[in-house]
Amino acid sequence: MKYRELGNTGIEVSSICLGSMNWGSQNTEAEGHTQLDMAIAAGVNFIDTAEMYPIPPVEATYGRTEEIIGTWLAGRADRDKIILASKIAPPGKNRPWIRGADNKLDKKNIYQAVDNSLKRLQTDYIDLFQVHWPERHTNYFGQLNYTHNPDRDGTPIEESLEALDDVIKSGKVRHIGVSNETPWGIAEYLRISREKSLARIVSVQNPYNLLNRTFEIGMSELAIREKVGLLAYSPLGFGVLTGKYLKDQKPAGARLTDNPSYKRYQNKNGITMTEKYVQLANEHNLNPAQMCLAFILTRPFVSSVIISASKPEQLQCDIDSINLELPEEVIKKIDSIHFQQPNPCP
Repeated sequence: MKYRELGNTGIEVSSICLGSMNWGSQNTEAEGHTQLDMAIAAGVNFIDTAEMYPIPPVEATYGRTEEIIGTWLAGRADRDKIILASKIAPPGKNRPWIRGADNKLDKKNIYQAVDNSLKRLQTDYIDLFQVHWPERHTNYFGQLNYTHNPDRDGTPIEESLEALDDVIKSGKVRHIGVSNETPWGIAEYLRISREKSLARIVSVQNPYNLLNRTFEIGMSELAIREKVGLLAYSPLGFGVLTGKYLKDQKPAGARLTDNPSYKRYQNKNGITMTEKYVQLANEHNLNPAQMCLAFILTRPFVSSVIISASKPEQLQCDIDSINLELPEEVIKKIDSIHFQQPNPCP
């Protein structure tokens, strides 16, 4: 395994981070524990979860993923060797089961969310606590255009940051980060942190893959200069970039077979570009998934790439991507394909 610094914290996290959003829905508790054991044995020390998991979010399984990690963590004596990340869910679609449908990013909700996650995770502290998405109205989850609507700004970032600073001072959280954020959002967190002497965000968890490299446009320079490292999620575009859904295939038990509404990476242009990336991998005798993951790890703004799998063999394949050094020729060809149709699935 290879390791990189998490922001400017001095903490070394594995370049591969184990995602968990399937556990409790697509995967059982036992299967989640098996994945955790496999990842730790391979040198992975970074685990990412969220209070809202598993996906798709429904009341019956809310918080179940954290509980699965908690039962696994309770039987271990190496908590100090594990970097555990979770997230608070801001307002979204009608989900009254999340803190009484009043799930804002105010102080009350942040304090409660941290305490609830700690209880489910069966631990005394969370290494990285993240805002899952902004409360304000902005462009995330594939929306490129920004429509200014100050009436939907919600809780001021300053109040959220004050609460996040409080949970760090209490010892319940070590570091904080954001997710699904914009350049303005990150800059605002950093500005307030600097001016008010509050805790500083150390990471941003946004989508980044060969079908969606929008992070490079406005975020990459900010991430590098400010040491707010990218935790790249959806590195395989919900599995689309493996090629397993091409030619209208629907593998049994696969995420998009079971959840066909997740079509973000399966539009016409996305399918066309996926075919080209898979063909490139085949021409160089590379596993398409490993080629995609290895490319992401060549990016200087990436702190870790978050993988998730439903089967042990998929997990092992993804972890093994750490050993793949892409030839410069392949990197250039990836860029060449990208420029034919940049970001077909933002």
